[in-house]
Amino acid sequence: MIALGGIIGSGYFLGSGYVVGKAGPASVLAYLLGGLIVYAVMVCLGELAVARPIAGSFISYTRDYISPAWACGVGWCYWLTWVTYVPSEMIAAGIIMNDFFPQVSAMWWAVLFGLAITVINLSRVHLFGEMEFWLALFKISALIMFCALAIMIFFGAIGGGEVLGTSVLLSRGGFAPEGYWSVLLTMVIILVNFQGSEIIGLAAGESKEPAKTIPATIRQITIRIIALYIIPMLLLVTIFPWDKASLASSVFAAALSAYGLEWAGAIFSFVVLTAAISCSNSGLYGCTRALYALAQEGMAPSWLGRLNSHGVPHNATTGSIVVCWLVVVLYTLDQDKNIYTYLLALSGFAGAIAWISICWSQLNFRRQLSPKEVSELKYKAPLFPYITYFGIWVQVACLFMVAFTEELRISFYIGVPLLVMPIIIYRWLGMRKQPAIEQ
Repeated sequence: MIALGGIIGSGYFLGSGYVVGKAGPASVLAYLLGGLIVYAVMVCLGELAVARPIAGSFISYTRDYISPAWACGVGWCYWLTWVTYVPSEMIAAGIIMNDFFPQVSAMWWAVLFGLAITVINLSRVHLFGEMEFWLALFKISALIMFCALAIMIFFGAIGGGEVLGTSVLLSRGGFAPEGYWSVLLTMVIILVNFQGSEIIGLAAGESKEPAKTIPATIRQITIRIIALYIIPMLLLVTIFPWDKASLASSVFAAALSAYGLEWAGAIFSFVVLTAAISCSNSGLYGCTRALYALAQEGMAPSWLGRLNSHGVPHNATTGSIVVCWLVVVLYTLDQDKNIYTYLLALSGFAGAIAWISICWSQLNFRRQLSPKEVSELKYKAPLFPYITYFGIWVQVACLFMVAFTEELRISFYIGVPLLVMPIIIYRWLGMRKQPAIEQ
């Protein structure tokens, strides 16, 4: 549920409109490719997390199996992306609540949700998991409701029509009206929608029996992610014309409203609200564990690597929260409507770098083992090394495609410096401290 909470954010309910508007019904193929990438990354992460279950895992793995400098760059890039993206989700929640209660400013709602997320993340890990369970469950229930209504619309049971067949799916230029090339051009936003699954690895060090729970969780989460994305998207493009999709509102609500189900718009507005809160919750959890790992590896001030009596990295959490609040203040001064899209693209860039690093680390980890040591692994990534190479090179290709998408190209302009500057600073300072995490 932690991974689902991080994945099914407002970016999915709102960002899907961008994907469908660019790729048409072929967006289903984009989500299918994204699901395969998720599977590749998750099995690679699973092998590493079971072999070495540590908090902040993929940063530690990157340090040990790629290089300390690269781990520093990836870790800080990952952290900076989340502490800018989490406030945007808070503000998105505030805007939605302002629609319901216009007499209260959106910023006050954003502050309220920010305070709630702050308290949850500074509390026991159990409280975080319990909260995330219910938030994720609500989003999943809404998607199931959408699928049920969409099936009834397709067969003419509601909406005042008849069986749709392919009348909507293929009526406006066919299955790929903008060409199959458009599928690759939307992959960065697709990857944003899937990101958050790596938080399972970040939580491995706080799991009681990682050798048992992590592999089972990875199998379940992979199946559920694919089901929660592929099936709803296929039904969406079957009942709703692709050229009417946009970022202006939830494409799921727009599809149901087109058939006289306006009440669904209010429900999905509330769903986007819970998605924003849940994604902020998971994102703050993930970025604080990443900052904690950077401190443990000697790549951040040592005081950020301390745990409180509840086993929570209190200083790393507090530092991340402070930066999040600073970003909220900046948003109040400059509420540019393009900021949300820029943050999605930046999150896609940094997330893809993190995922590539996970697969790369697993590749190097396996290469260091003897045949006997490989046979003794409690969990092994299937189809090695092909699944690992797939996870690496398909994502490299997705990042390359960003250069062909004007509105997403800014992710390179911002993301590359966020990745490179920590590497330069790390090398310049000559930090070579051995990791403090127990092997």
